[in-house]
Amino acid sequence: MLPDLAERFGLPRIVGVEFPFGHPFGMVHDREMQKTVAISALSLYERTDLPVRKDLRIVWPVDWKVAYKGWQPKEAAPIVAYLKNQVLNKHRKTPD
Repeated sequence: MLPDLAERFGLPRIVGVEFPFGHPFGMVHDREMQKTVAISALSLYERTDLPVRKDLRIVWPVDWKVAYKGWQPKEAAPIVAYLKNQVLNKHRKTPD
C-alpha cells in the first residue's frame, strides 16, 4: 500500500495499490478486486529480474473517509488501549 516506501527499503517484489489502510487486497466482498490483487502479487513470485514493481491501476470506488471508518472497530483492541494509556501517562494526560 506504500510502494514507494517498499521500494526505498529494497523489497524485491512490490505490488502497488492505492487503497486505504486496512484494505490491502481491496474492498470487502469484492472478490474480483481481491482476485486481481492476489493474482498480480503471485505473478511476481517466480520473477528473477529483481527488484520488480507492478502498480495496479484500480480505482477505489468508495470515499476514503468512509473506507477508513468502515474497518475500524468501535472499541480499541486491548493492546491498543494499553499502549495509548502508556503514552498518555508518560505525557501526564488523561485518557478519553
